[in-house]
Amino acid sequence: MKHAPRRRFSQNFLVDSNYAGRIVQAIDPQPGDTVVEIGPGQGALTGRLVERAGRVVAIEIDRDLARDLRARFSADRLTLHEGDALEFDFGALGDDLRVVGNLPYHISSPLLFHLLDFAPRLRDVTVMLQREVVDRMTAKPATPDYGRLTVMLQSQFKISRLFNVPPGAFRPAPKVESAVVHLAPLAGMAPHVADRDLFAKVVKAAFGQRRKTLRNALSALADESALRRAGVDPSDRGETLPVADFALLANRLVAGDTSRD
Repeated sequence: MKHAPRRRFSQNFLVDSNYAGRIVQAIDPQPGDTVVEIGPGQGALTGRLVERAGRVVAIEIDRDLARDLRARFSADRLTLHEGDALEFDFGALGDDLRVVGNLPYHISSPLLFHLLDFAPRLRDVTVMLQREVVDRMTAKPATPDYGRLTVMLQSQFKISRLFNVPPGAFRPAPKVESAVVHLAPLAGMAPHVADRDLFAKVVKAAFGQRRKTLRNALSALADESALRRAGVDPSDRGETLPVADFALLANRLVAGDTSRD
């Protein structure tokens, strides 16, 4: 039976075999890789991934699609988890995970933040997203797209835009262009962050109101003198601060440098 796309799940199914092939070629899965597909949908990528890797783990929230996938693939080829990827414990799958998928637009940013929690367990992430989200992920400081998502992801991943995908490659066709992006954990090359929770608070506060200076945006976390000692100009705005400087500032605050003198 033909599946009717469900708006509540933001379903836009990839139907162009050329782009499906390009995505799998970019991933280059090998036998024995632990490939984890988020939202396999109608299996446009799943079949190719199974052929290359031998086995795929997938997370699908739509029970009808899950039923169809189970009918198509044997249990030794596809391990299927029914549920919401936003609540899924990727750590339960082990280490060296290769996460892939055509991510639903309405949860793409929250899902990327969720994957951040499992960065040490990942080998890489290759996903398709709304092109505007990829613009934010790959943005440079002092540009309009640079923001909280940028800093949080770039603090742990090297991010590479691979190629754009037009609306016509999907059914139904979305009203926006998509892009495929690759994330590789920085591991030992990542800026040192002493306290990830505090780092996240600093970044969130800095971009809470983009027009605010850091002096005002971070007033609940540090005073002006503490910002200056971290090498931060209090009159700057969050979008001008490089990722490494956010890490340095958060580390100074961990050390207790919040003084008001």
